[in-house]
Amino acid sequence: MKRIILILALTTMLWSCKSINNKTAKEQLIQATINLTEVKNDQVLVTVNAPQITSEQIIYRIPKTVPGTYSEDNYGKYIEELKAYDKKGRLLTVQKLDENSWSITKATALSKITYLVNDTFDIEKGTGFGKEDVFSPAGSNIDAGKNFMINTHCFIGYFEDFMATPYHLTVNHPADLWGSTSMTDLDNSTTSDSFKTSRYAELVENPIMYSKPDYTTFNVDGMDIQISVYSPSGKYTAESITPEMKTMMTAQKHFLGKINATKKYSVLLYLSNMKEDDAHGFGALEHPTATTVVLPEIMEKEELVKSMMDVVSHEFFHIVTPLTIHSKEIQFFDYNNPKMSEHLWMYEGVTEYFANLFQINQNLIPEEDFYNRIAEKIEESKALNDTMSFTKMSANVLEQPYKDQYLNVYQKGALIGMCIDIIIREKSNGERGILDLMQKLANEYGVSKPFNDSELFDKITALTYPEVGEFLKTYVAGTTPIPYDLYLAKVGLTQTTKQVPASVFIKDKTTPYVLVNPNNNEISVIPNSELNPFFNQLGLKGGDVILAINQITYSYENIYDMINESDKWKENEAIEIKIKRNGKEQLIKGTVHLPYQEKLHIEVTDTSKKQLKEAWLKG
Repeated sequence: MKRIILILALTTMLWSCKSINNKTAKEQLIQATINLTEVKNDQVLVTVNAPQITSEQIIYRIPKTVPGTYSEDNYGKYIEELKAYDKKGRLLTVQKLDENSWSITKATALSKITYLVNDTFDIEKGTGFGKEDVFSPAGSNIDAGKNFMINTHCFIGYFEDFMATPYHLTVNHPADLWGSTSMTDLDNSTTSDSFKTSRYAELVENPIMYSKPDYTTFNVDGMDIQISVYSPSGKYTAESITPEMKTMMTAQKHFLGKINATKKYSVLLYLSNMKEDDAHGFGALEHPTATTVVLPEIMEKEELVKSMMDVVSHEFFHIVTPLTIHSKEIQFFDYNNPKMSEHLWMYEGVTEYFANLFQINQNLIPEEDFYNRIAEKIEESKALNDTMSFTKMSANVLEQPYKDQYLNVYQKGALIGMCIDIIIREKSNGERGILDLMQKLANEYGVSKPFNDSELFDKITALTYPEVGEFLKTYVAGTTPIPYDLYLAKVGLTQTTKQVPASVFIKDKTTPYVLVNPNNNEISVIPNSELNPFFNQLGLKGGDVILAINQITYSYENIYDMINESDKWKENEAIEIKIKRNGKEQLIKGTVHLPYQEKLHIEVTDTSKKQLKEAWLKG
């Protein structure tokens, strides 16, 4: 969840941690090698050559957390057999201090360390944030001869007090696998890649995906964009999704206007086969010049492209914040003892708001679609703790009970951005909005000048209006729920409720009515559960295996197609379903009876506010 607009050499300023005590550290070079050519027991060997150390003890750390994840993932638990050697190849004493840290004695004689790295994809138990396991886009994959997802923080750590030392990373890889990254390969070899970064923080922000070459490139207003895809069955290619991605990223660049300057941007898309040993945490993680994306391969193209537009646009807009506008907690990020900023409402919330606003602003979606998205965010935010201080939640997001409220940064956080946007539009007679505010903050601060957490609200108030400051104190720092009706009315909108068709196969977006048998990939109705009118009216029962619907055969391989097709069904439309019940096949004919649910609806009711509404949506 992060991105930046400045040239790569400057991005290292953003994530730098504490200063280096040893003045010679910056003049040295840490050489690290990842060997992808000899995979054993699903592990790869990493070698890190030590800098010149003047103390008798040194600590080597693998990150506990990284920027953009807002969770403690302890990447050190995927490291095994860490060994330290002196210049004569003799073993030095290594003591494991905690899950992510190793102490090495007689460090003045240290020449190198070696260790084995396990990947995260094939041992995931959870599905993303808040779970035990690493969120897939921040994790790693080791699939010998096919794919390596190298989020560098999973493989390479840092020697304490040497984080500002330049890194030289070498990756040895099979000749038929190509590494997609925004870094420049300095090695012309077909089996070895060489990358240099000015410090550890820059290395961490540059993922690499190795697979058989499948990529496209295009240029938008001076930015070279690379789309790389790994599709295990070959269902999708980079070329197949590039037209939509180019349309989206062109629109984003136009929306941002002055706020964009990065020269190269990479989108690394990994498509999971969703089997037990593959990734299950779907979404994306931003970096200054790249986004890693993990999605299920079984999605049909329409849904895949829509998901790509939603997640990649969000990550790309992190160019604005926190990659350009950020606090000292982010500027001096501590990978193993992180202190979190109070302003997730801005880093994630405003970013998510932009990811939706630009689509209506650039005519990619109709107004009704945009209003439906806002209504959905209002409903989902109220399902979370609507009276918790957002700044307090942000500062304590790694701990309970605040950790469980993290997802609200994408709901209420985006709505906070919307309300501030509307306030500024109203007070400026439609001439300015929140994008103007972010441009001013970028000019005031920028990639190498962080703000103090406690001073941001006053600065925003000075750059905008007293009403914005009052909103921030009352509804963001305070515990008062936001009266959305008040702010929507300023642009002529009203909230109502209406009965709308719900999903046939999934209740409340989370609870399925069907399941898949992993042994034969058959789809069956979940037994012993309360079914909706669709199942009841057709006489479907728990345990029934769904073989085909309207003469289209379905199984695990195309279950997404079945779900997406069901969203197009109309009330009382004729339908036939071929099932297997108690081992016997039968054909059920009938009509569709959709389940319904009451949903929040937003519509235009005051046309006298049309001019301000148009400035808000199109300005």
